[in-house]
Amino acid sequence: MRLKLILFSFIVLISSMAISQDKTEKFSFDFNNLPLKVVLNEIESASKYKFFFSETWLNEINITKSYSNQPIDEILIDLFNNTLLNYYILPSNQIILTQNSIIYDELPGNYFGADQTISDSKVVQDTVAETAPIFINRNEQSVQKTKTVRIGKERKGFTKSRYKLSGVITDVDTGKPISNLALVVKSKNLGTVTASNGSYEIYLPAGVNLLETSGLGTEKRQTRIIIYEDGTFNLNLRSQFEALSEVVLQSQGVKNVEDTNVGRTQISTEDSKNIPLVLGERDVLKVATLQPGITTAGEGATGFNVRGGKTDQNLILLEDGVIYNPSHFFGIFQALNPLVVSNVNIYKGNIPAEFGGRISSVFDIETKDADKNKFGADISVGPVTANVVVETPIIKEKSGLLIGARGTYSDWVLNALNEADLENSQASFYDFVVKYNHKINDKNEVQALGYYSKDNFSITSDSLFGYSNRLVSLKWQHQFNDKNDATLILSNSQYKFNIDYENTINDDFVQSFQIDETALKLKLDYALNKAHAISYGLSGKLYGIFPGRIEPQGQNNQITPVNLSKEQGVEGGVFISDVYKVNDKLLLDFGLRFSFFAALGEAEKRVYAEGTPRSESTVIDTVRYAKNEIIKTYGGPEFRLAARYLLSEDLSIKASANNTFQYIHTLSNNTTVSPIDIWKLSDNFIEPQQATQVSLGLYKNLNINAYELSLEGFYKWQKNTLDFKTGADIQLNEAVETEVLQGSGRAYGVELLLKKNLGDLTGWLGYTYSRSFFKLDSQFLEERVNDGQFFPSNYDKPHDVSLVLNYKLSQRISISSNFLYQTGRPVTFPTGNFQFNGGEFVQYSDRNQFRIPDYYRLDLGFNFEGNHKKNKLAHSYWSLSVYNALGRNNPYSVFFVNEDGDIKALQSSIFNIPVPSITYNISF
Repeated sequence: MRLKLILFSFIVLISSMAISQDKTEKFSFDFNNLPLKVVLNEIESASKYKFFFSETWLNEINITKSYSNQPIDEILIDLFNNTLLNYYILPSNQIILTQNSIIYDELPGNYFGADQTISDSKVVQDTVAETAPIFINRNEQSVQKTKTVRIGKERKGFTKSRYKLSGVITDVDTGKPISNLALVVKSKNLGTVTASNGSYEIYLPAGVNLLETSGLGTEKRQTRIIIYEDGTFNLNLRSQFEALSEVVLQSQGVKNVEDTNVGRTQISTEDSKNIPLVLGERDVLKVATLQPGITTAGEGATGFNVRGGKTDQNLILLEDGVIYNPSHFFGIFQALNPLVVSNVNIYKGNIPAEFGGRISSVFDIETKDADKNKFGADISVGPVTANVVVETPIIKEKSGLLIGARGTYSDWVLNALNEADLENSQASFYDFVVKYNHKINDKNEVQALGYYSKDNFSITSDSLFGYSNRLVSLKWQHQFNDKNDATLILSNSQYKFNIDYENTINDDFVQSFQIDETALKLKLDYALNKAHAISYGLSGKLYGIFPGRIEPQGQNNQITPVNLSKEQGVEGGVFISDVYKVNDKLLLDFGLRFSFFAALGEAEKRVYAEGTPRSESTVIDTVRYAKNEIIKTYGGPEFRLAARYLLSEDLSIKASANNTFQYIHTLSNNTTVSPIDIWKLSDNFIEPQQATQVSLGLYKNLNINAYELSLEGFYKWQKNTLDFKTGADIQLNEAVETEVLQGSGRAYGVELLLKKNLGDLTGWLGYTYSRSFFKLDSQFLEERVNDGQFFPSNYDKPHDVSLVLNYKLSQRISISSNFLYQTGRPVTFPTGNFQFNGGEFVQYSDRNQFRIPDYYRLDLGFNFEGNHKKNKLAHSYWSLSVYNALGRNNPYSVFFVNEDGDIKALQSSIFNIPVPSITYNISF
């Protein structure tokens, strides 16, 4: 290299001796959006200069410049200022263009002296150093199969010791960012790691740097970076598919032991792919009920009971927007297209401080991002439903659109159920979801999601029921730097139902209910250092509830119209949390949230006499509140504390404690959740529900993370839990506070989970022993239940066992099974009858004193995938399953009828015979 420079300098010296050129000659030009090549030709025509260059360097460069009586040096400096081109003028009127680098006609003074070194400091040196040429060693250029990338161009008199290189690393197939990927320059002991959005920044010495990538499940790549200025370098890498499955499972196993989450469950769509569920439908929410601590009131029941909590105590979020009824078809199907859902994180113990408004759990549901590079589609066809998802890039590598649609042809299922009352019934549902992701630049990304679901069903010949969910969510993610980023979320949710009743007499009517919620949330994350990861922010919600209305239909109708006044309320919260790594063994998670709520007018509230039960006879006055006037306020601090201590690399103990507030409630006197249950805000009569929970867990990984074992215990105290007087009438009741009871609750239990992640046989065994009790005590006899003593809740099931297995016969064929056992839930039975004033009355037992028979069920599945050739137009697989293979007649409910003076017990079941199904799935 040095010999070449000396030879070049010698040639320049000979040329300068032979020819003398006056560089002070001045020129005038006017270029209007001309290609750079044309500009250079015009300069050649107007002067004695001749340019030498590669035409590929001039592509897509257009010039709009004016020069008046300026020397050639000034013109060329300005002309090439915003390009990667440099120039050198030979005395022979020849101008040599170079890309990135500079031609030097003399060596620096210390070139043959002591070696220059570059400081190891990571701080960018803003001071301008004396111009020092950047030399590329011949050995550095001879590395085989290594791509060379030049960043910026060399400028005389402006050389810093280090330059900033930044960019984003993404997966070439999915377009998703790759986080926690290491980028290193080994020879210079420099490196960095990509953030959660795939971005990185690294300061490199001027000149040649061999940049290498390294990460689990991602290809390794070397790139020779020749850097002259600050610049951007993005990379698209491929996943190492041959090792991906093992790597993912191993990392999840480690996470189970190492993080601070107590009572957290994560379920992906893949987890439900080979699990035999009712009618062959994938359902991550149904898979959730196979986990310890999560159950339902019965087969076909809507909602979830988490660690002894009621169904309305769960916050169901779809991309940060609330879904009030996440089920279709009486709870048999989830109200979310399974091909759209990516995964769901369930927090049933230590709820993060950013979430508020419910006291039992959070279901945080995430959807897939559209592929930003290529078109794709997934189709699933089963005996009851058909699903389709299409994803397509809008702007390649920047934005993508995902559209999912789902519908049912389910009436034949109702006809097949062994229930005479359902012979003339009908049911249908559909849902749509649209999601758009757009990457504005390396630091900004936006997301928009729209969702709508609709159910219609008729259980009798005279009533048509309908309910729907609507949700819109907008999200903006911004990265300030490597340590700070922010997420701003705006969402709107709506849930409503209606009943159309038609009969032969004049009592036709339409009844309806509606709730709207608009929420805004700002969350900021700050990586203070390796020991502290801080999250903080604030959120607010505006509620609008139309409690109900009934409108008569037709002439001479006997129905009295009712239109209950609208309810309004605002809920807000501020939060902060810090994950603090004390040392390699101890990890702490501190969180604090302050929530507040205000019930707002316009409203008219009754005033009841003090020291008397609320009833029509104890009303002494009414108070009217103007629009948006504050009726009642509530609030308080919510602490979230968790700790993890590593007893060894694969064994840890965790503990957590938290308290929560809930300001919105369901009003239902049904044993199980109904789609026509109504929601009610806290006001001056109904106080917020509160809960405090403590948890303790032991977590162990076995056989190099092939097995996960966890044992968790919890105790929960509840306050102001809602219930109702016996025989309460809550539908269209203007004074519903006269029917409401509020009391205390307690729940406790132990949850065991043994999970096998690797091998031909995978699955898990879960066992839960838990109890759930309520206490409704009062100084007034009519407001007291079971004499003011604790009694089992409607969903108290002491023993719950689930065994889920999948066995791979080959890479394409597998068999699977589920076995479930649950203690029968509590019920209230009639225990006798008596006569009073000539009438006969039934006497009932204490509330929930008895239980229905225990529940158990066996499901079987057979899964057959097509070949795994990479270059195929489409990939497909078949799923055959038998739900309730033993034909167990599991009772859904037990009720009693009076036939000729005799009280008879009857049992209702949902699926009392084996239900076979076959589903075909294809992906393009």
